[in-house]
Amino acid sequence: MRNWLTTVALAALASTALTAPALSADPVRIGFITTLSTPAGYIGEDLRDAFNLVINKEGGKLGGVPVELLVEDDGLKPANAKQIAERMAGDGVKLFSGVNFSNVLAAVAPTVLDAGAFYVSLNPGPSVFAGEGCRPNYFVASYQNDSYHEAGGLAANELGYKRMVILAPNYQAGRDALAGFKRTYKGEVLAEIYTKLDQTDFSVEFARLRSMKPDAIYQFHPGGAGINFAKQYANSGVAKDIPMVLPMFSMDQRMLGASGEASKGYYVAANWSAGLDNPANKDFVAAFEAAYDRTPTVYAAQAYDTARLIGSALQAVDGNLDDTEGFRAAMMKADFASVRGNFRFGPNQHAIQDWYLLKIAPGADGKLAHVVERKVADGMQDSYAASCKF
Repeated sequence: MRNWLTTVALAALASTALTAPALSADPVRIGFITTLSTPAGYIGEDLRDAFNLVINKEGGKLGGVPVELLVEDDGLKPANAKQIAERMAGDGVKLFSGVNFSNVLAAVAPTVLDAGAFYVSLNPGPSVFAGEGCRPNYFVASYQNDSYHEAGGLAANELGYKRMVILAPNYQAGRDALAGFKRTYKGEVLAEIYTKLDQTDFSVEFARLRSMKPDAIYQFHPGGAGINFAKQYANSGVAKDIPMVLPMFSMDQRMLGASGEASKGYYVAANWSAGLDNPANKDFVAAFEAAYDRTPTVYAAQAYDTARLIGSALQAVDGNLDDTEGFRAAMMKADFASVRGNFRFGPNQHAIQDWYLLKIAPGADGKLAHVVERKVADGMQDSYAASCKF
């Protein structure tokens, strides 16, 4: 009898070992393709660090599911990013994130989605994937590109600017930016100026501004280009006569540190600020500063939210990404506390959230910060959602 019981017990243990969830042995791999080199590399650094912050806080897990973050630098080159995505997808990776520029995402997303994997954007939300081009396995946890600038138009209206010049680089996100601004701005657009994506000198554009004498300008230049724009704008003397409204991406926390007094007084449209008063945000800002000894940017805030969102969905399906319907449904629930406050998904699986007008002014510690002036939109849905039909 004892031998028979021992045999049964051993068989049961063997069966349990074979059928128990393989979560601890086989972590969910997440392809994290981002820009870590080039002057825009600090953006990818913040995205990666904030995403990792959630994983580290959970002891190598997201939503209780062990994960492995596969980070690779795309060098801000769409062709490089596409090759990385193809290789990862061919190796069986079923979940991707990390891209920080729309032109790169345009190369990565179709590759990932055509392979049957999921892509969750933590930064860009180009219009081409928001309306008729939406896809069931594509989620945007950050914003639809136009929305940032629609909020900018609302901010300009509230500030009373009647005649404006608007500027952006000539690529998908730049075109989306100015289209979004014009959609909500009620005044007159005197000129719509497109700059080169890698442009570093804006003296020609400033000369045009002087001649047109607008009430204000709205400009979208992320990363290093935005720092150059702000510094040159102040040094040229144009800033004394022509105020500036811009999205957070044109003067994020890292850019603010690099621009210094040149950015003082600018108005900023944003979906987040380090000063937003909610428990999730306070915890995030404190944890990020403790881990990395720097203040987080909006990129970091969105990446942190994205990691927690993904964790909520992985938890719901026990890490089984083959359960595509279950994972999709769990993502749509957005069962996490966002650092941005109110957060949910629209029918095209893009974020619906509140938007704010900030001003660059001395904070409580006397240092320049993004000070919240007022909310300009409650639960704003992007303009393409109605055209999405799965």
